[in-house]
Amino acid sequence: MLHNLFVFLVLSAMNMKRTAALVIFVFFIFAAAARAQPQPEEDIQAWNDVQLTLPVGQYVDFNAVIATRFGKNVTRLSDGRFAVGMTLKPSKSFSIQPLFWFIRSRNALSRFRNEHRLNLRLNYRFPFRSFGLSHRSSFESRLRSPLSSWRYRPSVTFEKDIPNSWIPKARFFATEEVFYDSLSKRFSRNRFTLGVNKTLSKQLSVDVYYMRQNDGLSRPGDLHVLGTSWKIKM
Repeated sequence: MLHNLFVFLVLSAMNMKRTAALVIFVFFIFAAAARAQPQPEEDIQAWNDVQLTLPVGQYVDFNAVIATRFGKNVTRLSDGRFAVGMTLKPSKSFSIQPLFWFIRSRNALSRFRNEHRLNLRLNYRFPFRSFGLSHRSSFESRLRSPLSSWRYRPSVTFEKDIPNSWIPKARFFATEEVFYDSLSKRFSRNRFTLGVNKTLSKQLSVDVYYMRQNDGLSRPGDLHVLGTSWKIKM
């Protein structure tokens, strides 16, 4: 009887080892399958930033920006960034804005990575009185691992005052922006934005906007974005 009990325990232990090995094997199969699944192409995100402008002379302003982006249908932080720079204003219609950005963003493997970005913006405002029309050329050098790259981002913005009977001290704006990327060697991204700028005081205004992004390379690249941009002028 003791011999039979011993044999039973040995066989049970062997079966437990086989069962544990099978469970571990199945776990790794499911983990590999989950990693192999393609990333979703579309996402709903919320972008929010605060911009500070401090005049340091008649033709020079100091600029600082803090921004956050929430992705995965606005359920987790996907991007945090900070920028410092200045705006040079040689004339009322033309301005030059160099900026340095530090960006910490989540990649396709849900891991955060750092990026240092050198940004130069050239802004020209056309002298129309009944509405606003401006063009911006933005050049970016993206210093990041494993590959650094550069982008060119031209955009056009249309602005129009909203009647005070609708929204006092507010302007409607629409922006079309495209991206040329040095890695893909083509225009690979498009952004179209509709929003309202509301002046709250002499020092404070806010943009509330909707943006649609289309990108056939990034994952997710096609975005629906609801955003706010708070602008503080000292």
